Amino acid sequence: MKYLVRDRIFGIGEDYWIEDEQGRKAFLVDGKALRLRETFELKDPQGRVLVTIRKKMLSLRDAMQIEREDGRLAVIRKKRLSLLRNHYRVELVDGTELDVSGRILDREFTVEYEGELLAHISRQWFRVRDTYAVNVLREDADAALIIAVAVCVIRLAERERGVGGDD
Repeated sequence: MKYLVRDRIFGIGEDYWIEDEQGRKAFLVDGKALRLRETFELKDPQGRVLVTIRKKMLSLRDAMQIEREDGRLAVIRKKRLSLLRNHYRVELVDGTELDVSGRILDREFTVEYEGELLAHISRQWFRVRDTYAVNVLREDADAALIIAVAVCVIRLAERERGVGGDD
């Protein structure tokens, strides 16, 4: 399933709908205003919070955290000692690790688990400027988590390059 995401939408206080490939509203991004740290909620069409994305405040390396209502779900950081410049690690609370690599700032990258492709993030499917797709390849994959991972990795890469600022 492909999901349409527009760039530069993740500003504090901004709300935005992510649509599926049929143009239906799939997820609402709710940018929380007046918070000390960058915070977004990803909600279903009925308004239920699926995941919360936060910039991790006390960390040696820049990191973002994905949470569910029952606590932390994942932490995303740039991978250390990687030969690839754009390589990030997603550490899930159950010990599972996902690898994200590719041209992050170009919106051309993949999310993998033990070499299996879970999602492909790309601009190639859309001609609309500042738009990219999150193509979740496995039917049993958690689409909200994959979209949150893509958003986090892009924010981390932009911060590292000084693009997009710290909203």
